[in-house]
Amino acid sequence: MIRSLLLLLGLGAVSSAAQATVRLPRLVGSHMVLQRDAHLPLWGWAAPGEKVSLTFQGKTYATQPNATGKWTLTLPALPAGGPYTMSIKGTNTLELTDILVGDVWLASGQSNMEWPLRDANNGPQEIAAATFPQIRLIDVPNVMASRPQAEFGGNGWQVCSPATAGGFSAVAYFFARDLHQRYQVPIGLITAEWGGTPAESWTSAEALKALPEFTPAVEKLRSNPRDISQQVADFDAQVAAWRRSPAGQDKGHRPGAPAWFEVTYPAASWPTMPLPGVWEATPGLQAFDGVVWFRQEVTLTAEEANQAAQLSLAQVDDNDSTWFNGTFIGGTNGYNEPRRYPVPAALVKPGRNVLTVRVVDNGAGGGIWGEAKDMTLTTSRRTVPLAGNWAYQVAYDQQTMPRNPFPAGAQNSPMVLYNAMIAPLLPYAIKGAIWYQGESNAGRAAQYRTLFPTMIRDWRQRWGQGDFPFLFVQLANFMPDQPQPADYEWAELREAQARTLSLPRTGMATAIDIGNPTDIHPRNKQEVGRRLALAARQVAYADKQVLAAGPTFDKLQVQGKEVRITFKNTGSGLVLKDASGPTLRSFAIAGADRKFVWAQGRLEGNTLILSSPQVAAPVAVRYGWSNNPFANLYNQEGLPAPPFRTDTWPGITEGVK
Repeated sequence: MIRSLLLLLGLGAVSSAAQATVRLPRLVGSHMVLQRDAHLPLWGWAAPGEKVSLTFQGKTYATQPNATGKWTLTLPALPAGGPYTMSIKGTNTLELTDILVGDVWLASGQSNMEWPLRDANNGPQEIAAATFPQIRLIDVPNVMASRPQAEFGGNGWQVCSPATAGGFSAVAYFFARDLHQRYQVPIGLITAEWGGTPAESWTSAEALKALPEFTPAVEKLRSNPRDISQQVADFDAQVAAWRRSPAGQDKGHRPGAPAWFEVTYPAASWPTMPLPGVWEATPGLQAFDGVVWFRQEVTLTAEEANQAAQLSLAQVDDNDSTWFNGTFIGGTNGYNEPRRYPVPAALVKPGRNVLTVRVVDNGAGGGIWGEAKDMTLTTSRRTVPLAGNWAYQVAYDQQTMPRNPFPAGAQNSPMVLYNAMIAPLLPYAIKGAIWYQGESNAGRAAQYRTLFPTMIRDWRQRWGQGDFPFLFVQLANFMPDQPQPADYEWAELREAQARTLSLPRTGMATAIDIGNPTDIHPRNKQEVGRRLALAARQVAYADKQVLAAGPTFDKLQVQGKEVRITFKNTGSGLVLKDASGPTLRSFAIAGADRKFVWAQGRLEGNTLILSSPQVAAPVAVRYGWSNNPFANLYNQEGLPAPPFRTDTWPGITEGVK
């Protein structure tokens, strides 16, 4: 009996092994690009102890999976070339085709790296011209995890063509196109990016130990037996059940009850908040995600009545439904989409007119935001400003809502994107990384001085390739400025980014002149990609002739009432775009009292001379120190100077965590 049982168990083991199949991660597949001139780690899974062989370029390499079923192989370095085939054999055989050897770049960050080619400047034309069979694309889906993952989902490698390029990262595409056309080698792009996410989400738990402010969140996630994705799914299920309950019904639009968009609805007792702006600045709504109704009344003249009008609501985070005098006139989804709705003439009444907007926020900021000048009602006679206090009401009793365990967004938790979107890429050989991020850390710029270099060192250590090139984009110009010199969070974040250049083999693409002051997502991704490629030529390809950056501050010398500033990266010479007025735009000067005023100035060769009649004894200078500075200083090669300051006085983000 025992012998029969053992025989059955043995047959079961043989059957299990026979049914096991060799499988590969998404990164290892047809159309992939392997990194040239580097050892090539490859891996996959099979039954423990199963013999696995890989045949490539006429050579066969053998290995066996470990106890967990994972096998690894390292191929010798190869020059650029292809296409090649590869065969992996265990109990089954996998045939991979159209493999190239070239340069592999990882592109990561938040929404400006995620921004698709189809939405860049001249998107349709760029897509139509995107026939580059030696550029290959693979994207890591947006996922998160409490612990490092071995795999990611989504599609495998794609050949760059008009059929595939439209949804791919515009910045990464333009970067790759430039390098491919210049060096005539295949380029592989791995994109792993997620809009609105901070740098700590992309950093491993082990690296974050050096930054104690992240320890509580990391330990809380690691100690929970349920993965963060499961916790989010649990919360979503609770919300779904709540929405089906009477308490979860929108009180503003319930069957049999007066609708809040009706002109006759009594909303006089509603509280108010200033718009444009996100409602998280309003007491009681700091962590609220859901539905809020807004109402505003506009008084129009008899001459304006019965004439078509145009309603502008700037931007809404995330979705809106809008009524004019109780009639629905439009709705839009997407936090970055402008709201422009025609108002039919029949709806425009003399005297009181009621605007009602139902806003749905799915996470993070919520409300009607943007610029005040973009909130208007344009009638046949005038433009009526709508910025100011609006009445508002939450659509349900907040006390009945399930409590979100991640009110700031689960994907923004420390380490969770590293675990799910970076760890599965290891140790695939790469040439380097490009990075466009920082907006989500702008309120903690002083912390970013340490966090960002920590993340870079972390990635380099994990890959085990030494100090591979790491190139990043400095934040573009965005948001309005004050009329006089002031402190700004975004200026301090740009400074933190520039400080990171102290790490070896890093490069920075300055974007201070190609942003959009009213849109956090500037469309000129072509120039961003080009400037990153300039940095790559210098840092990664050792091109000693290329000028990869604009003028960078070198030294300050005080001479009486004037200061003399010299620069590096002057190229063929310095250029001031605007030196015609009584002050030199974007340059400020201060004495020991730390009160900055706009400076006067002139160029003497490659030296900038600054002064102000208001500062008898200058000690410090700042350039471009604002949200949306005028980019005044360039080299003759057309590259802008990055913003800088010569002082080390405490900023507004000091001590913020």
